[in-house]
Amino acid sequence: MATELKGLTKRSENYSQWYNELVVKADLAEQAPVRGCMVIKPYGYAIWEKMHEVLDAKFKETGHQNAYFPLLIPKSYLSREAEHVEGFAKECAVVTHYRLKNAEDGSGVIVDPAAKLEEELIIRPTSETIIWSTYKNWIKSYRDLPILINQWANVMRWEMRPRLFLRTAEFLWQEGHTAHATREEAEAEARKMQNVYADFAQNWMALPVVRGVKSETERFAGALDTYTIESMTQDGKALQCGTSHFLGQNFAKAFEVQFVDRENKLDYVWATSWGVSTRLMGALIMAHSDDNGLVLPPKLAPIQVVIVPIYKNAEDLQKIDARVASIVDGLKARGISVKYDNADNKRPGFKFADYEVKGVPVRLVLGMRDLENGTLEVMRRDTLEKESMPIEGIEDRVVTLLDEIQENIFRKALSYRDERMVKVDTYDEFKEQIENGRFVLAHWDGTPETEAKIKEETKATIRCIPMDFDTTEDGKCIYTGKPSSRRVLFARSY
Repeated sequence: MATELKGLTKRSENYSQWYNELVVKADLAEQAPVRGCMVIKPYGYAIWEKMHEVLDAKFKETGHQNAYFPLLIPKSYLSREAEHVEGFAKECAVVTHYRLKNAEDGSGVIVDPAAKLEEELIIRPTSETIIWSTYKNWIKSYRDLPILINQWANVMRWEMRPRLFLRTAEFLWQEGHTAHATREEAEAEARKMQNVYADFAQNWMALPVVRGVKSETERFAGALDTYTIESMTQDGKALQCGTSHFLGQNFAKAFEVQFVDRENKLDYVWATSWGVSTRLMGALIMAHSDDNGLVLPPKLAPIQVVIVPIYKNAEDLQKIDARVASIVDGLKARGISVKYDNADNKRPGFKFADYEVKGVPVRLVLGMRDLENGTLEVMRRDTLEKESMPIEGIEDRVVTLLDEIQENIFRKALSYRDERMVKVDTYDEFKEQIENGRFVLAHWDGTPETEAKIKEETKATIRCIPMDFDTTEDGKCIYTGKPSSRRVLFARSY
């Protein structure tokens, strides 16, 4: 890596600092003037846009439509579902006044005390309440169901320990909210969307995830079941990457959303909600990147191929430009995003380092000697391996190479996770493996009290009751020794 962009802390020295530095050095985001908020820079937003594009298509393929609901929610709405409001009460940002005015002493603007709202408004921490108050107007009969709505939006939850992308007070996300005539339909919808998220994580983000069901303590406030996908970061912690909630009839009852069913009887609607956020950006960084910077899966890389010329004078550059033009056209014709960086204000070494830290999957380098020999240098970001290849036919080889990189990144992350997932049968073993940054499969007696004690003593939480592999077996709870019929997945988490 060129000296110009050195200085990234090594993961082995301080993983947290490495992450914070990389987000800034890769030009993804920076801290905003408001504590806990972030500015997502163009390169970071381009990755999020790719995620948005793919997920949005998947939602529409499964019959969902996009809509938009208000940012501000009347405080009384959150009071209607007791468990829901309790889950979010401490995170809510509250609007109390509707006007500012100039201070009489000329010091600036102040809140106009005469402009106090009759009812405070909450900046949405999530939209179940405002959406279900709306659905009441939309749903009268089983013929109005199902309603399959998604919205792309921002939400606000005060965050005391912010970290760019992973935990911020304001973040971007999508939130699906669906209404169904039967319990079975709603439960199937919640599981379907969990599978959509898992497919996206594994086949686009190259991110292996564990699908599972949350424990009662960890489930979404107001849900009967929460389905989750959990990934592992390179320091052995878990990251919840997406959740899908079966809400039962809780919100329908809270907002009086009833319908006439096929038997001409009045019933409450069954509900789901589900979402992923810009936290996926953090997952992407923490799963694949290295001490040289980002490693991006080609399917989500804003720039999949960068071409850098090496030249001594304008005449040389003109010759290289002419040859590169056809390569660029050929790559674009194959659906590949490519950048030709022939800017003369940066040295090649700086460009190499810059694109490495930004995780561009493939770098092509072409100099005058290469041009004469009909070859160019190809470097793949995932392994940093370089190889000389013929210029002729390079477009098709790049297509194959991008597929290889996508698959290799996934295999590497899967191997890393599987090597660090262990079974334990004693509490001493459990504490040792948690301390060593492992995913631990252990027996639990099923009580919130035991779950809370384990969290208090080890900082490990039940990430999920896994669905991807069978953990059913008789055993004893590692903490109480009481009978247990299956293992659950524990880990420390972000």
